[in-house]
Amino acid sequence: MSLLKFESMLKTNAVYFFDLVEFEEIIVHYLDAGKHALAKKAVKLGLQQHPASVDLKLLQVEIYVFEDELDKASILLKIIERLEPNNDEVFIQKATISSKQGNHKESIELLKKALTFTDDKVDVWSLLGMEYLYLDDFNNARSTFIKCVEVDFEDYSALYNVVYCFDMEAKHEEAITYLNSYVEINPYCEVAWHQLGRQYFILEMFEKALMSFEYAVLIDESFIGGYLEKAKTLEQLGRYKEAIDNYLITLELDDATAFVCLRVGECYEKLLNLDEAISFYKKAVHEDPLLDKGWVSLANLSFLDENYQKAAYYISKALKIEEDNFLYWRRYAEINLRLNFYEEAVVGYVKCLSLNDTDLEVFIGLTDVLSFLGEFNDAISTLIKAQKFYKDAAEIEYRLAGLFFILNKEKYGFDHLITALKIDYDYNIILKELYPIVYDDKKVQKLLVDYKKATE
Repeated sequence: MSLLKFESMLKTNAVYFFDLVEFEEIIVHYLDAGKHALAKKAVKLGLQQHPASVDLKLLQVEIYVFEDELDKASILLKIIERLEPNNDEVFIQKATISSKQGNHKESIELLKKALTFTDDKVDVWSLLGMEYLYLDDFNNARSTFIKCVEVDFEDYSALYNVVYCFDMEAKHEEAITYLNSYVEINPYCEVAWHQLGRQYFILEMFEKALMSFEYAVLIDESFIGGYLEKAKTLEQLGRYKEAIDNYLITLELDDATAFVCLRVGECYEKLLNLDEAISFYKKAVHEDPLLDKGWVSLANLSFLDENYQKAAYYISKALKIEEDNFLYWRRYAEINLRLNFYEEAVVGYVKCLSLNDTDLEVFIGLTDVLSFLGEFNDAISTLIKAQKFYKDAAEIEYRLAGLFFILNKEKYGFDHLITALKIDYDYNIILKELYPIVYDDKKVQKLLVDYKKATE
């Protein structure tokens, strides 16, 4: 009734009297509803009618703090503190100001003072825990949030923060111990079972993780997070059909998400049901056209199906989204090789190297394409770069030998060929495949025969 009366007063410009409790209820209602303009009007009128009220002054401070008028808030707090030096709310608001100014250690000390005056310690502990988090003091933060949970076992916000602190310190075994003790007291808490399952999952204890997630969804059959984690765990156990079933439950409970469609597609791919996999990958990129993993998955399956035109289309989509992923550029190069687009393949391999992808496969792929294009000097330069990362690699030495022979630099050619033979004699077949003219050269053949005899 007092709220309706207040709003009626605002519309008519009449002035009604409200007692102190009514004003507090009206102001708190507006603050909770995010209607700060109305809260300000209520505070102003309240202080006109009850100018000595400390509680209304504290609500005025709260509004000042919200509006970042911290100097005004601090001045008013000093006045209030003279009136009531043991008022816990004074120290809480001072702590809030210090926190906003980045003085978290000072805020902690103020909150500790507030604890000595308050009967409602839980709210202060919650604020104190957050200040410790700002300082990455996870040990003290965890201890503080645990106190909140001990007072109210259904304070799930505090419970999440406890687990978060364990996570940040990688204390997963300790988190499991804590959560197991928690579910003994509160066994029907799906949040705790879910968090317990996460800890087991991190430690790759997948059977125990699965059991925890199963409890979570038994308690709350609409717990989407529980079904998602259960499905991910079933994937780890190789139980892909069951994983799909759980992912699909989440689609029944909520709108389709790209993540779930992607995971279902990957499960179908593991089951070698490629048609269904493609179907769900397409659903994934439909839900989120910027999901590069979805486009890459489509590119990979098209590549396996030897549909290289489609693969090229899909990989180009992925690269427009994530152009700094060297694995995508590798696939780009491989696809263009199959399409006989050799210049594009060179672009792909060069991009891989620029992204610090120094896998031998990349150097060799680039070298072979450059050789095919007749860019022999560039091919040699590529192999010399590769030698910085791969000493005594037969793949490199045989190619260097072949290229130097082609460029009529026999001395270098024989030097590299002898080095290659010492590393892996049988791999000389690569000369026949890549440089048949060199392989058939009489001098080369004589060296191959003589070397083999010498080592028998």
